[in-house]
Amino acid sequence: MATLFTASSASETFHPTSIYDIKINGLNGKPLALSDFKGKTLLFVNVASKCGFTPQYKGLQELYDTYKESLVIIGVPCNQFGNQEPGTSNDIESFCEINYGVSFPITEKIDVKGSQQHPLYQWLTKKAYNGKKDSKVKWNFQKYVVGPDGNLIDYYYSMTSPTSSKIIKHLK
Repeated sequence: MATLFTASSASETFHPTSIYDIKINGLNGKPLALSDFKGKTLLFVNVASKCGFTPQYKGLQELYDTYKESLVIIGVPCNQFGNQEPGTSNDIESFCEINYGVSFPITEKIDVKGSQQHPLYQWLTKKAYNGKKDSKVKWNFQKYVVGPDGNLIDYYYSMTSPTSSKIIKHLK
């Protein structure tokens, strides 16, 4: 049986064998098991409500609507870049629904870098865990693509539109 990893302290040992071992809570506080999405492409995006890239929510929703049979987009709120996600879970949920009609999963607000980095972003950014490459999260709306087999495919900085051919090529 696989061990499920959650963040409870920075000193916690973290050695997942796959992204599917990682658990994170949704905005509602209930666990969002990544293992539920086996067989689908995953697109992780660290999101923020008060960022110049926030309008990308529209493109993310369009992408999700178009490819939802084979794609799960997971928005991951983070307040580490310019304090651009200061709201509570309820604030974030309301903002996303009212302004962009977001229907894809949104997680609890987490740290995507630094000493309190959530295990999800440890896996996404460290070759030792993902087996592919090291990266650093530079700003809000950085995107990580994980294939249906659970392997990291690539990542794209904030300037890359969610509907860019760079991302869509992984969905066809």
